[in-house]
Amino acid sequence: MELQHVPNVANYTEVVNQLFSLFPDEEHYSDAGPDRCRTCAVVGNSGNLLGSNYGQLIDSYDFVIRINKGPTENYEMDVGSKTTHRILYPESAVDLNDNTHLVLLPFKVLDMQWLISAFTTKKITQTYKEVPSTIKASKDKVMILHPEFMRYVHDNWAEGHGRYPSTGFLALIFALHICDKVNVFGFGANSNGNWHHYFDETLASFESSSHGGDFEIQTINHLNQENKISIRDFQFRFIPRSARDQQEFNLSSTSSTN
Repeated sequence: MELQHVPNVANYTEVVNQLFSLFPDEEHYSDAGPDRCRTCAVVGNSGNLLGSNYGQLIDSYDFVIRINKGPTENYEMDVGSKTTHRILYPESAVDLNDNTHLVLLPFKVLDMQWLISAFTTKKITQTYKEVPSTIKASKDKVMILHPEFMRYVHDNWAEGHGRYPSTGFLALIFALHICDKVNVFGFGANSNGNWHHYFDETLASFESSSHGGDFEIQTINHLNQENKISIRDFQFRFIPRSARDQQEFNLSSTSSTN
């Protein structure tokens, strides 16, 4: 896996140097030890969150990691209101409050240039589509996932399936690296087997995306079976690791609370 190529962009090293000069270069979450028990909720955008009443439970976690544009306003009962980290890229950017970490997923050098521009000149308004020229966020809480982390997830966790990992899958593996207990909400299909966002009824095709969808599902299920994570109402079309030639079937897994 490599960064997506965009013509006429600056040298990667030059852009990274600009990032380090603009945003604090701090070592985050290096406090792991026997006395720490950091609980984290990774909140996806699945329609299976609607009617779940998980909001209060989600807000009880130390870290609440949300993905892309998933809103909380008007959905607090089901998805909660707390956000400590939001993982996004320019095309999915939304304004954040001062308590939320902006965690950039740089799929291309232009994504890093956009982040610099959003906090300085505000000149970049287009990537492969229109993007906001600026973003409301705390500069002191900006984090950038290194492209090597994304490659690591693609090669080791997704085992090379798909062009690149999905944002949700990257968020989950990120959580496993900074949290001691990880609970997953809002991944998978709704109770009718449909894939759509809780805030958008447009149906999506997970299997035909650029991500290794089937394999990501298998990996998430395997992590749940090994008690590495705990899944809430995860419903999906699943091909078991031990019998990939079996017919797909619906799996619904509900785990107990911490």
